[in-house]
Amino acid sequence: MTKELEHNFVKELEENQNIVHKICKIYTDDAHAHNDLFQEITIQLWKAYPKFRGDAKFSTWMYRIALNTAITLYRKSKRQIRTQDFDAVVHKVKSTAYDDTEEQQLALMYDAIKQLNDIEKALVFLYLEDKNYKEISSTMGISEVNARVKMNRIKTKLKNILNP
Repeated sequence: MTKELEHNFVKELEENQNIVHKICKIYTDDAHAHNDLFQEITIQLWKAYPKFRGDAKFSTWMYRIALNTAITLYRKSKRQIRTQDFDAVVHKVKSTAYDDTEEQQLALMYDAIKQLNDIEKALVFLYLEDKNYKEISSTMGISEVNARVKMNRIKTKLKNILNP
């Protein structure tokens, strides 16, 4: 791994780390699990980075890796996420404190989202990140029509959860 590649990865990760924090918030219930999942996603991003071709934006690629990692770990164990040791470069990433003030205002919505299945969670997350259906379909590996249909069903499901 070249120094330039390492530098580019660290720079991109620092600029886009809130994506990972938001995904961690959706898939975890406490700060310890959040940090473990953040670490595991970072490791998976680092391992996959040499294969990043730049066909999509870094953030889109990052969403896909992060969501796949979270979903895989969530399916394996809904209570505890096992992580791997940091690779040599990961400790060089400067982590900034995550300000969840805005998320506290959305606590009810997050509680409702946590009641969805893992694929529905990923779709809602991308939707809330203002991704258009083309980007959602590309990230999730489904058609645009399927993404729209699933999202409409999820909206109805969330309304029923929030307004029983």
